[in-house]
Amino acid sequence: MHIIQSILLGLIQGIAEWLPISSEGQTMLFMIEFLNISADEALSLAIFLHLGTMLAVILRFRAEFIAMLKPKSNPVLLKIIAISTLSTGATAIPLFFFLKTFNQGDAVMLLIGVMLILTGLVLRLQSSKNIAYKYKRIENMRLRDMILLGLAQGFAILPGVSRSGTTVTFLLLNRMNQKHALEISFLISVPAVSGAIALSMLTAPSLPVTMSVSNAFAMISASFIAGYATMDALLKFAERINFSMFCIVLGLLTIIFAILPAIL
Repeated sequence: MHIIQSILLGLIQGIAEWLPISSEGQTMLFMIEFLNISADEALSLAIFLHLGTMLAVILRFRAEFIAMLKPKSNPVLLKIIAISTLSTGATAIPLFFFLKTFNQGDAVMLLIGVMLILTGLVLRLQSSKNIAYKYKRIENMRLRDMILLGLAQGFAILPGVSRSGTTVTFLLLNRMNQKHALEISFLISVPAVSGAIALSMLTAPSLPVTMSVSNAFAMISASFIAGYATMDALLKFAERINFSMFCIVLGLLTIIFAILPAIL
């Protein structure tokens, strides 16, 4: 893999990770369609790319993470992260091993298209139902809410399902304040991504594809920088951004390109 391609992959990951479109889906599409990487290797590399955006979250919310380690930390926030992380594994781990056996490129692209459309429909549902809600505070989250949040996050292991879009949508539908919804989504991504990377490395200990250390560093650096910048922008302009139709249109195009070779 050329270093320019590594940087481009990092930029795609960093920009798409916090938007309600699947960064995993976008990077896998790019790798399968343009770099001729197998679906199995593309999945492993797409997970590896999350390392850069995870580091961006740790830096951006370093004060919150440090505060949680202190004796007088916010017990509710720590509880949300712990419980949602545990329940994430209940859906993410089985789906991860399912995808490991789902190794046909065209079939994976078809799955990506379907999941992108579902992401767009979920976001449309959110935008139509959260207008009249009275917002909750973080302290009002119940144990059931935390478990369901984690289960929903676990489905983001599927290419095309946006982790941030799914978790933020769940929180907004649960009447969570939009700013708090974004912050919770960012914070719970760290243990979830750490677990996904660890699981991927255990099942494929080497780098996902043949690449130099410099390429890997460029990829993670680009993901980190783009991820940090996009996160800041999203926190400022989240209420004005609606990507539901974008997800639906991109999903339809993905399905068309997936089935076109069979038709021709």
